[in-house]
Amino acid sequence: MSHKETASGAGAAARLALDADLTIYHAETQKQALIDALAGSNRLELDLSAVGDIDTAGLQLLILIKREARAQGKEIVISGHSTAVRQTIDFCNLAAAFGDPMVIPA
Repeated sequence: MSHKETASGAGAAARLALDADLTIYHAETQKQALIDALAGSNRLELDLSAVGDIDTAGLQLLILIKREARAQGKEIVISGHSTAVRQTIDFCNLAAAFGDPMVIPA
């Protein structure tokens, strides 16, 4: 995972790129990284373009971090949905629940 501040100061916007699969095998470390990234910013962009696989544990993490952001009055934007992420979100009919635009390549 790579974490990059995109503005200066406390509570600035941040970008977190997940480069591991969003699966049960990585869920615990990813959960802590997502919570830590959210704690350090008011707006977090979560880039999922390098996620090769996602399962229900990964979906639960995304739902958790979206819910936590709303509860704290913060914003999380999911971007760069990989093919696996798009297919899983579509299969589970959760696109509207996340509310993030998904760009589908031609």
